Amino acid sequence: MAEAHRPMRTDVVPEICVDGAATALDFYVDAFGAEELLRHEAPDGRIIHGEISFDGFVVFVVDDFPELNNGKGSSPTAIGGTPITLHRDVADVDAAVDRAVAAGATLVWGPEAMFWGDRYARLADPFGHQWSLATPGPGPDAEAKAVAMDGFPQGEDG
Repeated sequence: MAEAHRPMRTDVVPEICVDGAATALDFYVDAFGAEELLRHEAPDGRIIHGEISFDGFVVFVVDDFPELNNGKGSSPTAIGGTPITLHRDVADVDAAVDRAVAAGATLVWGPEAMFWGDRYARLADPFGHQWSLATPGPGPDAEAKAVAMDGFPQGEDG
């Protein structure tokens, strides 16, 4: 058997699908400080496979190929949103949010001190994916948690 071209991964690697992966790869570098590891383009310019790294944590970024999925797109644009949020801890959440917004992200809310002890913010990228950024803080605050839980939606049964 031939020697592998890369080491075997033992972690789970998220693959995010977008419309415009070449632009998205550049955005993730500019907005979130990712390092682009590679990109493979199809003859039409779409990205078959791209990889970025956040301090060693790899995320795959690919273009949507509905023609390879029974005509169904799977990007957030195609499905009307995304059910996941990508999260990163950062040294300075305020600076990280400013950088991401300057690069084209939309601030959803924050940054603000949270009852669980982090300074936290939520953002949307131009490709439909949700991101959260946090700077770890002093730890949970029981009084702030009680206030937050009092105002938290209780659902249909609560």
